[in-house]
Amino acid sequence: MQAILALEDGRVFRGKGYGARLERTGEVVFNTSITGYQEIFTDPSYAGQIVVLTNPEIGNYGTNPDDDEAGKPYIEGLIVREFSPYASNYRSHQVTDEYLERHKVPVLSDIDTRALVRHLRDRGVMRGVISTSETDVDKLVAMAKATPSIDGLDLAKQVCTKEAYQWTKGDVEERIIAVPHPSVQQISVVTTESVGDRNAPARKKVVAFDYGIKNNILRRLVTSGCDVTVVPAQTSAADVMSLQPDGVFLSNGPGDPDAVVYAQKTIREMAGRVPIFGICLGHQLIGLALEGKTYKLKFGHHGGNHPVKQLKTGKIEITAHNHNYAVDPDSLKQSEVELTHVDLNDDTLEGLRHRTYPLFSVQYHPEASPGPHDSHYLFADFVQMMSEWRK
Repeated sequence: MQAILALEDGRVFRGKGYGARLERTGEVVFNTSITGYQEIFTDPSYAGQIVVLTNPEIGNYGTNPDDDEAGKPYIEGLIVREFSPYASNYRSHQVTDEYLERHKVPVLSDIDTRALVRHLRDRGVMRGVISTSETDVDKLVAMAKATPSIDGLDLAKQVCTKEAYQWTKGDVEERIIAVPHPSVQQISVVTTESVGDRNAPARKKVVAFDYGIKNNILRRLVTSGCDVTVVPAQTSAADVMSLQPDGVFLSNGPGDPDAVVYAQKTIREMAGRVPIFGICLGHQLIGLALEGKTYKLKFGHHGGNHPVKQLKTGKIEITAHNHNYAVDPDSLKQSEVELTHVDLNDDTLEGLRHRTYPLFSVQYHPEASPGPHDSHYLFADFVQMMSEWRK
C-alpha cells in the first residue's frame, strides 16, 4: 500500500506503507541507532512522536517479547528507507510488519530518509502526520498543523503505571548451544536470568518513580543488587518515605519536564533525606527541582552513538540518548551543583551531582539495550551511595 508523511511546513514524502492502515500524528524526530529498533518502538519516552530511523534497513531480524521495553509500542509512526517484510533471526517470534500492524502503528518506507533528516536538522523537529489510508495532501498538512505541540504537555502521568508493583527480573543472558544431529546441526538457545544473591545483606530497597520507565532500567537495578518497588509518577514524597527505601530512582519519560510540576515538588521534599538517582526525564526534573531551567533542543538527541565526556576524569563514554529537552547549566547554582558530564557534539549538559545531598543524575541512558554499555558503572555508583548514606 502507499503511505505519505506530511509535515506542518508543507513538505511531503511519499512511499510504501506497512503496519497499520490509518493516520497518526505527532512530533517527527530521527534516531541514529544501528540496531535495537524494537526497543525504540516500545520506549515510552517516544509517546507523541513519529520516529525516523536513519539505518537504511529496518525489520530484518523480527521482534520478540524479550526486547520490549514496555508492554506495547509507544511511537506514533515509523519512517524508514527500507522495511523488511521478512525476519531472519533465531530469536524472532513475529515479523516486524505484523507486530506493528497488531499494535496499530503505521509505517512509511522507501523514501529518502537522508533528505528528511537533513530537513529536520535544518528546520528543527516539527509536527507531522503519517498516513497509510488518506491520500489528500492538503488534508494531511492541515492535520499536521492542528496537531498539539509536545511543549507544555505532561505525558508522564499518561504512560506511567497506575498501581505500585514489585519488579524482580534481572538481566537476561542467552547462550547458543549447537546440538549434534545425524542430518542437520540443531541450535538450542538457553536463557539465563541474572538476579544476584537475594539473601545477600547488601541488597538495597529502591523505590523507582515511573514517568515512562524502561524495563531494562529495572533489570539493571535488580542485577546491581536492588529490590525494586515501582510507583506511579504522582506518588507523594510522604508515601515514598513511608516505605523506608535505601534509595529513590527517577526514570525516563516523555513530554515537557516543565509541565511535571508535581514531580519537581516531590523531589525537593525528598532531596537530602534519601539517595536519589535520575535518568533522562528524571535528570531534567532534578535540574528543575534544584531551581534550574530546561530548554528544548532544536532536533533532540536520539541514538546509540553519542560521545559524552566525564568532566572530572576526562574519560569519554559512548552513550545512548533519547531526549528533546536539556537542563541549562548556567541556570544551576554552581555552589550547590557539580556538572559531571557534557555531550561532545554540542556541549549539552549530560550529568550533574549535588555537592551536599546524596543525589546525582545523567541525561543519557546507562542501561541502554542493546547497548552501548560504557555507563553501567552508574548503577554501581548508586548502590555505593546508598551504602555510604546508611553509615
